[in-house]
Amino acid sequence: MSDWLYSDTVKDHFTNPRNVLLEDESSFPADARGQTGNIKCGDQMLMLLRIKDDIITDVRWKTYGCASAIASTSMLSELIKGMHIRDAYKIRPEDLVEKLGGLPSYKIHCSVLGDKALREAINDYLNKTGRPGIFKEQAAVICSCLGITDKDIENAFHNGARSWEDLQQATKIGTVCGGCREKALELLHEFSHIYGN
Repeated sequence: MSDWLYSDTVKDHFTNPRNVLLEDESSFPADARGQTGNIKCGDQMLMLLRIKDDIITDVRWKTYGCASAIASTSMLSELIKGMHIRDAYKIRPEDLVEKLGGLPSYKIHCSVLGDKALREAINDYLNKTGRPGIFKEQAAVICSCLGITDKDIENAFHNGARSWEDLQQATKIGTVCGGCREKALELLHEFSHIYGN
């Protein structure tokens, strides 16, 4: 394809995805299950893990998503095999984008489904083993003037913020220098993609 915008690694993981769940969930007896995304937006992700002594021994996943979502989750599924759940919990979309040799900027939000579904699955496992909440997602500061993080923006989204004005009203973001506007709006778009409107 002359207009293919992706790296050869992305193409490989898209056309030959690894560890895909080919049958229904019962065909893969999992110790942990995580699901995220919104089918209304076209992307939804299911992640199933087998875990022994806190080491991920096997993984299966299924997505309704684009080439970027498929390739990034295929790459993720390969990375986490043999990994301790503590280390797997820390994987971020930018780690996957780097491993894939980059993604078009407007497709980066598609790479977040896999890592979110992975953390959901690990949290499910921790709940089942009586250790809920022992891992915490690190928050990234988006507005350094007021110390507003991506978690604050995510919470505002869940509470109804859908525009810059909504976000400012909920968090006071951008009321000092405004340099965070672009990144904050990207996050709102990402959350809309993941959770739906």
